[in-house]
Amino acid sequence: MHLPDAERVRSLIERVAAEEMLPRFRRLGTSDVRTKTGPGDLVTIVDEICEARLSEGLRDLLPGSVVVGEEAAESSDAGWVDRLSSDDPVWIIDPLDGTYNYATGVDRFSSIVALSYRGETVAGWIHDPVREETGMAMAGEGAWIGSTRLAVAEPGDLPSISGAFSLPPKRAPLRAFAEDLRAHLACHHWLGSAGLDYLWLASGRAHVGVGGTYGRLKPWDHAAGVLMHREAGGFSALSTGEAYAPRHLSGLLIVAPDQRVWADVRHILAACMLANEGQGTSATD
Repeated sequence: MHLPDAERVRSLIERVAAEEMLPRFRRLGTSDVRTKTGPGDLVTIVDEICEARLSEGLRDLLPGSVVVGEEAAESSDAGWVDRLSSDDPVWIIDPLDGTYNYATGVDRFSSIVALSYRGETVAGWIHDPVREETGMAMAGEGAWIGSTRLAVAEPGDLPSISGAFSLPPKRAPLRAFAEDLRAHLACHHWLGSAGLDYLWLASGRAHVGVGGTYGRLKPWDHAAGVLMHREAGGFSALSTGEAYAPRHLSGLLIVAPDQRVWADVRHILAACMLANEGQGTSATD
């Protein structure tokens, strides 16, 4: 497959955010926001406008490609899962990651775009419109913000390093693990956007991340970020040890600067699972 020009993709993502996302920030009306699965799961008119523009522009940049967009996938696109493993190049889009932050006036949100081919992520872009940062990664070619090559933070023992990940709802089975991990770290950053988490992890601003604590691995949250983190020298895998791919829609993803730190985090998960089994529940149900 011939990859598109990475700079043209970056330019498109930044242009859509500048023209559609930033002008509406803190200016949404009540009719511009609605809930999806619950009070904290929001979608705005901006999500939908940006996804439509990105989908059209990305298909134009790579003729023959198809799109899996978060909003379409969660509302009307029943065949998106099969598309992830097809022979077509697939754009995986989260047009506005951190919608709750955006809708409530918190300036931590991002746009995420990944390109996958035959089930593997080959390129990824994460754009922070507020701070005007765009991370880019191409498989085998490293990860960059502008002219700066990204590198993960130096590994260390858990009490000396930091985390960037969200905590699941109070009654989610994996909340105990996430809280226990947070207690083992020197500090923890809750950014409210998976895209920003991965920018921080890939650029060395945080060490450890976890995905899937809400019970689902959404490819639009993780495909670009896992590639970017790996190209920056980091190590990530599902808690089973299996390498992540966009087709994985469940499981717990652990992101760390190296395999030793990954194993330390996995040890905390195992201990939490054992404790919960003693109470008749499983941390990975």
